[in-house]
Amino acid sequence: MSVGLIFNASGVTQAQYDQVQKELHPDHKAPAGMLFHAAGPGANGWRVVEVWESQEAADSYFKNTLGAALQKANISVRPEAFPVHSTMQP
Repeated sequence: MSVGLIFNASGVTQAQYDQVQKELHPDHKAPAGMLFHAAGPGANGWRVVEVWESQEAADSYFKNTLGAALQKANISVRPEAFPVHSTMQP
């Protein structure tokens, strides 16, 4: 089952987000298992919304790839996860 993740990263800046993206995805290609990624400014920092093929795919990416990059950028955030009921595409 697909899983959605919402990161509300209070105090995180665009520069920190860009640092992580540049390190992990300089080609702007999604990693295996990621179906959707969007990011932009939130009320108190930076917000990221993702949809993954499964919780296992998301967990593997965070454990093996993203976690270290977030630490390097001084970002400490836990996503809110939810089961995806439906999506729409053009």
